[in-house]
Amino acid sequence: QVQLVESGGGLAQPGGSLRLSCAASGFTFSSFAMAWVRQVPGKELEWVSGIYPGGSHTYYADSVKGRFTISRDNAKNTLYLQMNSLKPEDTALYYCGKLRRGGSAWSIWDEYEYWGQGTQVTVSS
Repeated sequence: QVQLVESGGGLAQPGGSLRLSCAASGFTFSSFAMAWVRQVPGKELEWVSGIYPGGSHTYYADSVKGRFTISRDNAKNTLYLQMNSLKPEDTALYYCGKLRRGGSAWSIWDEYEYWGQGTQVTVSS
């Protein structure tokens, strides 16, 4: 069965960095677009970043552009999110998501087939 397992969250100071990982299994990872989304309790899901199957095309929300970098290692079936220059407003539960085959409408939640359980990121001094 499909599994997405996030890790790497934690507490960081403003201006600090964290690197999230999402280990994927149960499907051909290299064939699907993947994304990171985040959610603050009581608020809607917010798309953060997406990457095409081959890894050559990446996309970012304006709120994280220039600070976050998405990448993938298809040989290791792993998705990453390098988060630099963290701000308190980046505090959220971060999920990785697998899009349906051919999907790339990052903020259309019906495009997603599977989600991980999430990893908490807290940015605070």
